[in-house]
Parts: sequence; C-alpha cells; structure tokens
Amino acid sequence: MKSANIILVGDGAIGSSYAFNCLTTGVGKSIGIIDVNRERVQGDVEDLVDALPYVAQKNIYAANYEDCRYADIVVITAGVAQKPGETRLQLLQKNAAIIKSVVANIMKNGFDGIILVASNPVDILTELTLRLSGLPKNRVLGSGTALDSARLRSEIGRRYNVDVRAVHGYIMGEHGDSEFPVWDFTTIGGQPIREFVPAARQDADFAAIGERVKTAAYSIIQKKGATFYGIAASLTRLTQAVLNDDHAAFAMSVHLDGEYGLHDVSIGVPVLLGANGLDRILELDLNPDDLRRLQDSAQILQDNLQQVLD
Repeated sequence: MKSANIILVGDGAIGSSYAFNCLTTGVGKSIGIIDVNRERVQGDVEDLVDALPYVAQKNIYAANYEDCRYADIVVITAGVAQKPGETRLQLLQKNAAIIKSVVANIMKNGFDGIILVASNPVDILTELTLRLSGLPKNRVLGSGTALDSARLRSEIGRRYNVDVRAVHGYIMGEHGDSEFPVWDFTTIGGQPIREFVPAARQDADFAAIGERVKTAAYSIIQKKGATFYGIAASLTRLTQAVLNDDHAAFAMSVHLDGEYGLHDVSIGVPVLLGANGLDRILELDLNPDDLRRLQDSAQILQDNLQQVLD
C-alpha cells in the first residue's frame, strides 16, 4: 500500500483545481505544491487548509523539489496555457523547455515513484519525460485522452438522454486534432452503440459527436480562457487509481513498444492503471480505418517529438 504522498508541479488553474479536487474527494494523504510563483503557492496552501474542517484530513504544504524523494506520484501541470485558437502542438517548444527543467529537478532528488504528465502537448511531453527521467515506461504516464474519453461519454449521454455512467467508450490517439472515437468499442448499458442508435442516424450523429469532443477545448478556451475542471477531475481519478491500486481502465498516453504496430511513441490508448502505474495496455482489435487513424496520429507525434529531441 502506498503512503499516498502527492507532489504537484504547477499551481496554475489546472494545478490548483486538481489540488482542491484531491482535497474534497479524499485522494492522497499529503499534497506538496511546487511552482515558480512561491507566493501563489503559499496563498493556495493557506486557502486549501481553510477547507480541512469540512473534508478528509491531509497535509498540504508548499514543497521543494527535495520533497520529491518522499512522493509516490508527481503530477506535472506546469507549462504555458493554450490560447484561443491555438493548437496544443503550438505549445511544444515552450513547454518542452519547462518539462526538461522540471524532470531534471525531480530526478536529481532521488524520486522513485510514478510521474503523471498533464502539460500540453501531453503525448509528446510524456515521451520526453520518459526519455529524460530514465524511469521504466510503466511509471511515466500522460493524462492523454482520459479527458477526451470523458467528454465522449458526456456527449453521448446528453445526446441520447442516458446516465453518462452507463456509457463506456474511448477516444484514442493524440490528445489533440488527430484524436478519434472508437465506435466499435463504445457501449450504452453494455449494448454496442451501433445497436442502440438507429442505423439511419449513425453517420451524422457519430460525426457530430466526434467533432464536438475534438473541439471541446477550443470552445471552452474561447469562452472562459482555459479548461481546468474537467482535466482536474480526470487527474484526480487517475491519481486515485494509482494510490488505491484500482486496476481501472482509462485511455492514457503511454509508451508503445510494438502494440498496435507502433514503437517509440507515447499516445492515447486504453490501459489498466494501478499501484505500479501502467498495469497493462489493452490492445483492442481495431478495424483497418481506426488502426490507420491511430498510426497517422502517432506519426504526427513522432515528427513533432523529433523537433525537441534535435
């Protein structure tokens, strides 16, 4: 059983929302927060401590990288935020430089746990973190398409008036413009969605749902400047799965070593997540079109990764 010590690197909108969500849901026994803006961190710590009488007790503190040696999981949300109209890939150069510094500071302090990356572009930065950290691939994970898959479930539930908890399905590929829903493995109450939705409506409905999910972040950023509640909830649930050894299924960005015919890339695929991080990759029997979409998405990521490696 893990001691449930969390270190959060990055105290912006996503990071602070994640810390608050962990507090209110009882995830973790200890949360240390690291950010270049130490005053903001101290303010957040004081604000979070005020909530302790109403929630599960935990130690919340302004951390240093030296504290990483005691962490079970380090969650990285640090980086430049996506602006209206900007793609995640356009953040790459700036955030790669930040990640290189963050990972170096984490690893030089004896860290031996699991790293969960949420900074964008998350797939490329997850692969970069894996290569820089020297940790085994099961212990370097990206939030990947976990949020996108939640958006898929929410949109299906809204469209067909069903409880989203009865909807199961995955978005695979890049957490970005080349992502795609896997309709062959999407169910409502256990029934394949292709049986639930009348055949005459499927093409139009599925295209509309996929587009809405893919562009959700652009819509939110245009309206309120940033997305943070959805990703914070996703990160909290992923953290819980690790700390509780849940062996729960999510679509996450993980390093592939032959799965789906892909190598040397981190990309969103279904996995089981537990105390050791990646428990196993769930290799779905994709139809030829979906397999091509996944491979095309992987090529985009590999081409962009090469830019920061060079």
